[in-house]
Amino acid sequence: MDWKHLLSDRKLAESPALPDQFARFPINTFELDYSNLVSSAAFRRLQDKTQVYPLDKGDFVRTRLTHSIEVSTVARQLGMMVTDDRSQYARAELQQYRTEIPSVLACVALLHDLGNPPFGHFGEALIGEWFRGALDRLTYKGQPLRQWLTPQMARDLENFEGNAQALRLLGKAARGGSINLSMAVIGALLKYPTDSMHFNRKDPDIRRHKLGYFAAEEEIFRTVTDTLAMHDAAGAVCRHPLTYLMEAADDIAYATADLEDALNKGLFTMEQFLNRYRGAYRDQFRNGTLPHGTPADYSERLLQELEQMRQEAGPDRDEAALFHTWLLQVRNWLMYVAIYRFNKSYDEIMAGTYQEDLFYQTNHVLTLQILKDITAEYAYDSAGILRLELAAESIVTFLLEKYVHAVLCCDEAYQDALCQPTSSDRKYLATLPREHLLDYRRARTGDEKTDLYLRILMATDFLSGMTDGYARTLYREARGID
Repeated sequence: MDWKHLLSDRKLAESPALPDQFARFPINTFELDYSNLVSSAAFRRLQDKTQVYPLDKGDFVRTRLTHSIEVSTVARQLGMMVTDDRSQYARAELQQYRTEIPSVLACVALLHDLGNPPFGHFGEALIGEWFRGALDRLTYKGQPLRQWLTPQMARDLENFEGNAQALRLLGKAARGGSINLSMAVIGALLKYPTDSMHFNRKDPDIRRHKLGYFAAEEEIFRTVTDTLAMHDAAGAVCRHPLTYLMEAADDIAYATADLEDALNKGLFTMEQFLNRYRGAYRDQFRNGTLPHGTPADYSERLLQELEQMRQEAGPDRDEAALFHTWLLQVRNWLMYVAIYRFNKSYDEIMAGTYQEDLFYQTNHVLTLQILKDITAEYAYDSAGILRLELAAESIVTFLLEKYVHAVLCCDEAYQDALCQPTSSDRKYLATLPREHLLDYRRARTGDEKTDLYLRILMATDFLSGMTDGYARTLYREARGID
């Protein structure tokens, strides 16, 4: 791969030209992409999609919007670090892209959660679980839906993925959609350049752990990856190099921010955190196999810094403020090692053969794992979160049932004695935004099986674009609760 292709500013559709007067104030294309993105309705809706705590009534926890801004900030900083690196591992060829690389990373990090449905990753899992039962239960013209769909179409729905949904949202630009971004940005968003027939969560290659695009977007996927020349020596599609930096920024942000939110919500005390952290790195030495200077050693140093900060602050210390300050320091070290690994593995990354993340075999790989494990223990599996997810399950499954059923026979060209929308279907169809119906008409192929699949995607487009609050309101109104 080479940066001339990887940083292509070509778009899926023509963009209106700027007035001639703007030539006096040159703005690079990726900065214009950033402006286009932050002014989009899809991005604004992230403000009512919670990051970890579905339907949370608190006003201090991160939403998807604030999380995305944090990730964008870290990603842009990583871009600046890698293009202005003065260490022995610096890659001189990156210095000529000091403007472009940070700008692309700022954009792609804002985008990385754009396809996530309401209620976080739990909502994402609910959609796939629902389809695994519904494809055999629901019928179209007397036959189960599964018999109408190709295996890939069925697996797309049964393994619904926010990353693939984000590409679907951006791909609509080719059909007149409003978010028309440069292909460099879209390519860097492709964390998993793999379809639903070939992903494997246990594959040693990280790029195959999830599906990255639906069958409906295969042509868009090929256009982007061909334009950017994202291929290894064997011709297989590989990750955009900037994807690794974006993913590192996401890991850094959520491994620290979610912990801070959990402490603020009272899900654990500082003493519990210290004991859990201390036990995690000591476990590494139980068999006496890890000498000093290993990642466990560096993780211990961070813990000692936090303990010293608490001791110096005295008994009247503000634990939340201290934790926040310490987590910022942790972020800095995680950014440092991510850049080290990117530069150290640069040749493999550019060849498309690197299979790990950017924390692999670095001094703080254990630090990141400890923080993730503590977050999982105290935040993701807390009783309060589980109760909130039960409410989210009722909402998501109800709306899927109603809207998927409503779209099955909504295309008049395919209606017959066995396929007619019910009066209830028509009411739900009336609430579908016009943009989804218009996009379906533009994408329509004339093949009944493919168009059935596209209509089902129209329902998941609507649901995944909902905010938590709107999904809850729509559910309550439909159930007669309000």
